[in-house]
Amino acid sequence: MGALMRSTTIGSYLIQRLEEEGLKHVFGIPGDYVLRFYDMLSSSRMQVIGTCTEAAAGFAADAYARVNGLGAVCVTYCVGGLNALNAIAGAYAEKSPVILISGAPGLSERDRSPLLHHKVRDFDTQRRIFEAVTVASAALENPRTAAQEIDDTIAACVRYKRPVYIEIPRDMVDQPCKAAPRRRAVPVVSDPAVLAEALQEASAMLRKAKRPVILAGVEVHRFGLQGALLKLVERSGYPVASTLLGKSVISEVHPQYLGVYEGAVGLDHVRRTVESADALLILGAFLTDIDLGLFTARLDEGRCIHAGDERISISHHRFEHVTMAEFITGLSRAPIGRRRRAVRIRRPTPRAYTAQGRRAITVARFFERINSFLDHSTIVICDIGDSLFGAADLTIHKRTEFISPAYYTSMGFAVPASIGAQVNNRRLRPIIFVGDGAFQMTGQELSTAVKHGLNPIVFVLNNKGYTTERFIHEGPYNDIHDWAYHLMPQLLRGGWGCEVNTEGDLENALSLALANKRSFSIINVHLDKYDRSNALERLATRLGTRVQHSSQKKVRKK
Repeated sequence: MGALMRSTTIGSYLIQRLEEEGLKHVFGIPGDYVLRFYDMLSSSRMQVIGTCTEAAAGFAADAYARVNGLGAVCVTYCVGGLNALNAIAGAYAEKSPVILISGAPGLSERDRSPLLHHKVRDFDTQRRIFEAVTVASAALENPRTAAQEIDDTIAACVRYKRPVYIEIPRDMVDQPCKAAPRRRAVPVVSDPAVLAEALQEASAMLRKAKRPVILAGVEVHRFGLQGALLKLVERSGYPVASTLLGKSVISEVHPQYLGVYEGAVGLDHVRRTVESADALLILGAFLTDIDLGLFTARLDEGRCIHAGDERISISHHRFEHVTMAEFITGLSRAPIGRRRRAVRIRRPTPRAYTAQGRRAITVARFFERINSFLDHSTIVICDIGDSLFGAADLTIHKRTEFISPAYYTSMGFAVPASIGAQVNNRRLRPIIFVGDGAFQMTGQELSTAVKHGLNPIVFVLNNKGYTTERFIHEGPYNDIHDWAYHLMPQLLRGGWGCEVNTEGDLENALSLALANKRSFSIINVHLDKYDRSNALERLATRLGTRVQHSSQKKVRKK
């Protein structure tokens, strides 16, 4: 561009770029290969949030990215980076833009001592591993190209909403480098002719439809298209459902909102409405096995308009080089017919909940009660298993206030994710649902909550084992040791905890946890080991019916 080059250092330039992208926090654990860069982070405008494990730092950065638009985690070489690998893999699978920064042995020391500590095989082994779970990577080993590599890698993270990997050898941190003014990012735009054709075909299909429905998914969250979705919903009058991974993509008190569609696992009125649609407009949904109720969904591709970040498909036609943003905006202006009178959504009326003091608490009754506990000041964060299935029926008041790993389904996500979500916005109080097995993996991150003055409310659904695995295939390996989870405050010298056995206990616990605004609250909810949520019960019923029909067909054939 002919502009003047600016002198800086590799480490300083990387921090400058993180700050320019709006990061105010970085998660991680230091180690000798990254200590000098940690000095720079500590002197920057960003706050370093130290966690107990690198895996938890990755989960926290992932949740932070989901609500902030970008997250970052900084770790040391291999023993740190490979500990964070699972979290970064989950961020890749679920399209969460996380920048992983790893220290590395200095270039000058590699020749002198090829067997440096933390090394696995070759010095580039960690980078090559991360290339499989990131959309771009860079090892900053050349001062002449380092600034451009930083720019390109961060740009890829922002563009594709997937994690990237940046490795910085410790003797490169203070190396001078030249940074030219950055090239303006080339906006991703549709091919006008292809966009016009796709809109014409989609509009024609929607005009003919008598029962059109919108199904919105996670990419609407990631690309910040909630406003565009809302405009289309209100202009068209169509009912709208979300996938489980996309839950809270629209306010769930909106009059046109149906609920979460998840095949046989979901509520029956949602399943019937979505599956009977003669034009199903799927926006930004992955349609994973979890989103499809473990493949109990029945969607006819011939009646679907499926718009994603990378392509549009209408019935059996495919359109490349069309962005989802321009497609949704175009549909809001396209001739899809007069605005339909908004269908009155006949949601099942929740039963009035009245606590029966001495009645043993169950999963179904627990979530019935929790639904009225949530409000505009809370953000729900779910771990996997029945914590997630049970929470699917909760009503989320605002958009992007429900976070879960509903596709990658990695246990141990929720507690560290609450750290990332709340440091981004301290006005939102995390409500965490986590099974006892998942809590045993990462529950120590409540220590981080104490250190930073955070106040999540943690419900440990304690049934002494792995509920979903018991449902799939029972065995003694599904039983785990029972902890006194409510005594964590004694260990951490902070927080408040209690046990819940009955509905009366739950009422007391909710009141006291709500009043405890200065620290975390942990509620040990004792459940029968074979108890399960309404969602799992629905799945069991549907799968049982399928198995019965299959057996009858085999008998008739004989």
